[in-house]
Amino acid sequence: MTNLIDKSTVFTHTESVNKPSSRISQAWKVAPNVFSSFRFAWAGVIYTFKTQRNFRIHTAIALLALSSGLIVHVTMVKMAILALTCALVMILELLNTAIEAVVDLTVGTQYHQGAKIAKDCAAGAVLVSAIASVFQGKRILKIYEKVVW
Repeated sequence: MTNLIDKSTVFTHTESVNKPSSRISQAWKVAPNVFSSFRFAWAGVIYTFKTQRNFRIHTAIALLALSSGLIVHVTMVKMAILALTCALVMILELLNTAIEAVVDLTVGTQYHQGAKIAKDCAAGAVLVSAIASVFQGKRILKIYEKVVW
């Protein structure tokens, strides 16, 4: 199926839950240096970008919103609010992906109501933040219903 970014640090979706890679079995260890920590964090962002359609959509919309803000010369404060709002949506999408991965690892292919609730709530958090960011972006960029909607 889909491979993660670096097989030496993570496993593929097709690997069995019962056969974790040697790297996963050592996941509790602290990264040897700060650069490794950043590399692992960036691998998570890259993995999410490559595998999650919604993260790519959020990234494209964030770039569009921030570019629009620069084009229409919004104030630095409004630009900061816009950037933080976009970042919040992307952060929640990263957390949603992490929660889904842990839930899938835990329950495997079995259905579990608790797993469904966890995944639905994480997705709901992304949805709420995305809706809020649309309204905030619309307000900051002064996009009127007649033009966009």
